[in-house]
Amino acid sequence: MDPKPQSQAGPAPSPPSVDEPLVEVFGSKEDSEALVVQGLLDSKGIDSVIVSLDAPQEILPGVGGVVIRVAADKAEEARRLIEEYRAAAEQTKDEDERDDLSGPAA
Repeated sequence: MDPKPQSQAGPAPSPPSVDEPLVEVFGSKEDSEALVVQGLLDSKGIDSVIVSLDAPQEILPGVGGVVIRVAADKAEEARRLIEEYRAAAEQTKDEDERDDLSGPAA
């Protein structure tokens, strides 16, 4: 059985339109934090861009900050994913603090 020629393999996914409006879904003073969030969104199939505010962070770190923007039709899903990630991180932090207070296991 011959594989389908490329032209019959089905439509290729179309890249986001340049004219498509982007919506801010996350902001931070830290590039590293924005990169983690962008990785989270990418892992769920949501394309995003990081935009520097006021000053390039590699030249003037801590001045301004960065925001993440996504296509308007993906904004709600992106915000939900970010909130779920933050809630899970906070829960893990609280559990770690409780473990530290209870001391080493005997």
